[in-house]
Amino acid sequence: MTCPPMRVALVSEHADPLAPVGHPETGGQNVYVGALARHLGRLGCSVDVFTRRSDAGAPARVTAAPGVVVHRIPAGPAEPVPRDALFPLMPDFAEGLAAAWRTRPPDVVHTHFWMSGWAAAAASPAAPRVHTYHALGTVKRRHQGPADTSPPERLAVERDLLLEADVVIATCRDEVAELRRVGPTDHVAVIPCGVADTFAPLGPVDPVPRRRRHRLVSVSRIVPRKGIADVVRALAGLSDAELLVVGGGDQGDADPERDALRELAIDLGVDDRIDFRGRLGAAGVAAVMRSADVVVCAPWYEPFGIVPVEAMACGVPVVGTAVGGLLDTVSHGATGLLVPPRAPDELVAAITDLLGDPVRRRRMGAAGAACADRYRWPRVAASILAVYGRIAGRAEQAASSGGWSEAALA
Repeated sequence: MTCPPMRVALVSEHADPLAPVGHPETGGQNVYVGALARHLGRLGCSVDVFTRRSDAGAPARVTAAPGVVVHRIPAGPAEPVPRDALFPLMPDFAEGLAAAWRTRPPDVVHTHFWMSGWAAAAASPAAPRVHTYHALGTVKRRHQGPADTSPPERLAVERDLLLEADVVIATCRDEVAELRRVGPTDHVAVIPCGVADTFAPLGPVDPVPRRRRHRLVSVSRIVPRKGIADVVRALAGLSDAELLVVGGGDQGDADPERDALRELAIDLGVDDRIDFRGRLGAAGVAAVMRSADVVVCAPWYEPFGIVPVEAMACGVPVVGTAVGGLLDTVSHGATGLLVPPRAPDELVAAITDLLGDPVRRRRMGAAGAACADRYRWPRVAASILAVYGRIAGRAEQAASSGGWSEAALA
C-alpha cells in the first residue's frame, strides 16, 4: 500500500531512533520509532521524527532513510539526561515542536511516551493526534512502588492523553485492560510492535563454542524490572546450561546493574557459566538467538516486549513470564512456555522441560517462526498508516487490508 503524500510527525522525546540501543535509557522505543519511520517512508509518507538533542556532537537534522528526517530539538543540556528527569525540559521541547510545525505543518502527529504527548499538546498542532504510551505509569508504580522515580505529573498526563488523543495505539490487550481503569477506550486500536527481517530462522549463528551442553540466551536492557536476576537464580538449578546475556553497555563501560548480576552469579556459584555480551546490533542479536536452545524473557512487567517475537522469528522457543505483551505473543505450549514473574523455580521447571525434549523444542521453534510472520513491519506499518488515514480524512489510507484488532491477537 502506498499513499498520496502525507506528512507524518513522530515525536519521541527521549528515544532518538538513531541512538545505539542497549543502555538503560535506550531500548525498544528507539527501535520502534526508527522502524516505523522507515516503513512509513517506504509507503510513500514524508516522515519527520522529533527527539531531544542529547549529544552536542550530533547533527541537528539527519536524513535517516528515504523520506525520513530526524530533527534533534535543543531542550536542556545537549547531553544524556535520565528519562525521569526530563519533564522540566519539555516546555522548551514543545516550543521547538511548535516552531517546526509553523514552518512545516504535519497532516498527523504520532506521539510516543507520555512526555512526547504532553509536549505535542502544548505545541497545539492543528493536525489530529495519535498516541502510543510504550509504558504506563500506573503499571510502573504498581510494580516498583517507592522505587518508582517517575515525575508526579505522569499519571495525570497519561489520563489526559487518553481523553484528548484522536486515537491511542496500544501494543497489546493487557495495555487496553490497564487503560480501561483510567478512562474510555473506544478510540483505542491494538497494533503490536513489529519485528525486523533480520530475525529469521536461517542466517549466521554465533560462533563462540558452548561451555555447557545447553545454551540459554536473554536479551534485555540491564535494569531490575527485566528480571535478569531471576534468570541467573534459575541457572543455579540448571547444572548443564550456560547463559548468554545480551544488552547493557559495552564490556568496558561502567554498569552497576551488570556488576550486581555478576556478584549474584558469584554468590550462587554460576559465574563460570554466564557470559555478558554487552550491546550488539540486530544481526549480532539474531546470531546469538539462533545459537540458543531456549531464549528466556523474565520481566516483572512488560508493555509489549519485542524480544520474544524476535526469538520466535529466529525459530527458537521462548520461556517467558506471563505478563503484558507476552500474553499475546507467546502461545503457551505452542511457541514457548509462560510462568509467573519473579519465580525462578518456575523458570527452572519450564526450562528443564524444554531442554529435555529436543523434538518439542524444534516443533515450538517452527511454530514460533510461523507466528512471528504476523508481526513483520510492513503489516504493522500499513495498519498504523490506515489509522492515520482515517483520522486525517484520507479514505485511501483507511483501505488497509490485514489490519490488527483485539480479535486478531486472540
